[in-house]
Amino acid sequence: MALPLQLGFQDAASPIMEELIHFHDHALMIVFMISTLVLYIIVTMVTTKLTNKYILDSQEIETIWTILPAVIIILMALPSLRILYMMDEINKPQLTIKAVGHQWYWSYEYTDHQDLEFDSYMIPTQDLPQGHLRLLEVDHRMVTPLGAPVRMLVTAADVLHAWAVPALGVKTDAVPGRLNQALFLASRPGIFFGQCSEICGANHSFMPIVVETVPLEFFESWTAAMLKDA
Repeated sequence: MALPLQLGFQDAASPIMEELIHFHDHALMIVFMISTLVLYIIVTMVTTKLTNKYILDSQEIETIWTILPAVIIILMALPSLRILYMMDEINKPQLTIKAVGHQWYWSYEYTDHQDLEFDSYMIPTQDLPQGHLRLLEVDHRMVTPLGAPVRMLVTAADVLHAWAVPALGVKTDAVPGRLNQALFLASRPGIFFGQCSEICGANHSFMPIVVETVPLEFFESWTAAMLKDA
């Protein structure tokens, strides 16, 4: 979850999110270098007493400020495209979960387990157990096995929503009548929080997402208990 006064991203819980954080740091350093160079040029131009009003053009300057931006764009585009292809590539998922956005809650269907589906509502503040997070905890968490590629099929039943879990590097639009898909692989056990990231109505801020990643044996026990209750 996000922390008060947090400046950076949440700690990565998936390989994709680790790549995104590395790319963010890489791009940020380039931005810092460009900003420093521009600031230096501005200060130099403002403070210098040297003038030459007869200079009409400079072939060297034209060459530099044409080639340098092209190099910078290449240095940013190549790793960006690599991450985009990694995020779009879905190979042999071990579990498929369908998330459906409603006004204003999420419902989940485990397509590999017949009859395993449930709704996930935010727990009201007055009913929240001691130590749980206000406006983030739900009555039924989405449980996934640790280290297994999970394919998310995301759609909506009424209006636009967005299924987003920052720590896992997932943010997918939920569009009525359309199935969007995303892949994540949790690299460590834990409870990861997200929220609907598309303004969907009056209670938009009250439909959180909670993903709990557990070892495989605990996941199998959970699915057996859920199917028994169903």
